[in-house]
Amino acid sequence: MTLNQQLRRDLVRGAGHIMPGAANALAARVIEASGHRMMMVSGAAVANTYLGVPDIGLVSVTELASHVAAVREVVGIPILADADTGFGNAINARRTVKLLERAGANAIMLEDQTYPKRCGHFEGKDVVPKQEMVAKLKAAVDTRVDPDLMILARTDARAVEGFEAACDRARAYQEAGADFLFIEAPLTKEELLAIPREVPGIHLCNMVIGGKTPLLPREELAKAGYAVICYANAALQASLLAMQQVLGHLHEKGSIAGVEDQLMMFAERQKVLDAGKYQELEKRYA
Repeated sequence: MTLNQQLRRDLVRGAGHIMPGAANALAARVIEASGHRMMMVSGAAVANTYLGVPDIGLVSVTELASHVAAVREVVGIPILADADTGFGNAINARRTVKLLERAGANAIMLEDQTYPKRCGHFEGKDVVPKQEMVAKLKAAVDTRVDPDLMILARTDARAVEGFEAACDRARAYQEAGADFLFIEAPLTKEELLAIPREVPGIHLCNMVIGGKTPLLPREELAKAGYAVICYANAALQASLLAMQQVLGHLHEKGSIAGVEDQLMMFAERQKVLDAGKYQELEKRYA
């Protein structure tokens, strides 16, 4: 079974799979080693870590594809690639799908924001006309080489046109060929739990710590019908806080003494990086 087929098999209504997001190949290694069965390359996380900027559409499609390829090299679980708006119109979306499928993505997310996009939990978002997004999704479906590569349609219309309009867009995107759906940033628990009922199909939800959507437990979300529960930036937020605390302590005290328990030891770090494999390769080719 290919990874594409594995992901398609696993994404069923009510499965409630946890999908952490990664900014880079190192985070991807940790996600897989933690036992997770699927992961996302988060556009926001790439922008934050690679460019040191907020999620406002500054990452290029080729930069994103290189990150996906690096992640694919080191993990053996399915990858959802966050392709933002497809980086333009339907023709751009075709190129985006080609690049990301070739890089090793097993699912690709496209959203209906205007370009350049914003983080789904920022103010000031806008969306393209529904038919423009429908065209992008049809282009994506037509372009994929493997029919088992999944296309995720995301709508940000809740913040712009309201909840009912967002549900209407999700239905249209499903009819256009999207394999699963994501209505970003519902504002209440009632809205979040209603989505899989209002729009029957396979759904992803995003738990953003400190964002606009209430955080609900896996069991409740799975019972509501969600196939995937994404924590797109939990790993990034955890690592950023740890870096801030340890480096602040180092600056203030001039030593790491007192916060050693907040650092991974050298040997464990090499284990995470699979250093033993490369040592064996060095011996083989010496």
